[in-house]
Amino acid sequence: HINKEKINDLSEFSSGLIQKVINEKKPLLYHDVQGDPKLSQFESVQLQNIKSVIGVPIVKDEEIWGVIIADSRLNRQEFTEENLTFLNYFSSLVSLALDRINTLEKLKDENILLANKLQEYEQIPEMVGNSRAMKELTKLIHKVARTEATVLILGESGTGKDLVAQAIHKLSGRNKEPYLAQFCGSIPDSLLESELFGYKKGAFTGANSDKKGLLEVANNGTFFLDEIADISTALQAKLLRVLENKEIIRLGDTQVKKVDVRIITATNKDMNQLVKDGVFREDLFYRLNVFPVKLPPLRERREDIPLLVNHFVKKIAGREIKVHSSAIKKLSSYYWPGNIRQLINVIQRSLILTDTDQITEEHIILEDVSDVNNFNGTLKDFELLLIKKRLKECDGNRTQAAKSLDVSVRWIQMKLKESGEE
Repeated sequence: HINKEKINDLSEFSSGLIQKVINEKKPLLYHDVQGDPKLSQFESVQLQNIKSVIGVPIVKDEEIWGVIIADSRLNRQEFTEENLTFLNYFSSLVSLALDRINTLEKLKDENILLANKLQEYEQIPEMVGNSRAMKELTKLIHKVARTEATVLILGESGTGKDLVAQAIHKLSGRNKEPYLAQFCGSIPDSLLESELFGYKKGAFTGANSDKKGLLEVANNGTFFLDEIADISTALQAKLLRVLENKEIIRLGDTQVKKVDVRIITATNKDMNQLVKDGVFREDLFYRLNVFPVKLPPLRERREDIPLLVNHFVKKIAGREIKVHSSAIKKLSSYYWPGNIRQLINVIQRSLILTDTDQITEEHIILEDVSDVNNFNGTLKDFELLLIKKRLKECDGNRTQAAKSLDVSVRWIQMKLKESGEE
């Protein structure tokens, strides 16, 4: 049995030899440790009957990576120069092995770094396009998906905000948990509140049993609120509580329930202006706008139109159908106020019109936007132009006009009021 003091003594003896090799940067050989005045003073030398010691440095590129120490005990013969030569050779093999391990570790780190870089640009199946704008968008989606940050998706109607929200969920750590979505436009406040937060039995007429709200059902997952700008100030306050305290209260209930939900929101409105106008709470806006993602309109990524056309033709038709270059040219030169959603509608119509396995220019029926193509005003002016055009087509019916534009009636009213038309 060796006590702690003797172990420390042995450790001190070995450490001294190692330090000597490091300092002198050369091998050492003691033929007779017992006869050495300094080394023989260590109790461990006597206790372990250490007779001879040999040590060599492990060197790579003139840098010492380690030291090999060996001792001869009992009645074994003392180390010789031949032993020193062998240990030096062994040290060089260790040096090569360590160098190889170090190289492999560096390659592993580089591969991880490269994989992460490639992942940032990896195509997302739902996001079709090779334009610079789409590559940047894909990069942002990959980056934010790995975090728990709230995301505000900004973009015109029909740009695919819902697809971006789904992509973020699928690439996140919550992808095995629920993904739920709720459109907030053109929905009565009381109905939207009951959908989001649920209700207790007897909370209102027809509430015959307890019902979980979507926020509760989406617990541990992701919840997407489309057209967030349309919710009332009362609902804004309740949503703020969800973000700040991770708490909900069902309608007609007093019990507080904890929820862990990642919130993603989207809008086609100018949120900064809504905050300035006092329509949207500033504190909630900052909570939602942790990581804004702006989607480009189709007219700003025209180079993606051929890819998009072929993608949707194959998806809708379920078979290979050729799209003539004249049709592609016509589609690529259009303004696309309705973006991707409008493009899909045009493709569906063209597939109905064609009697062959080819879509030509004559099968492409587009809305007359000659007034749009010659339009040189601001975005607000263009929005007003589009609203008036659609209201005229719908005989002044704002509900129908809002539905065709994929916006809320409230948004149309707000735009008309801003322009002094109402």
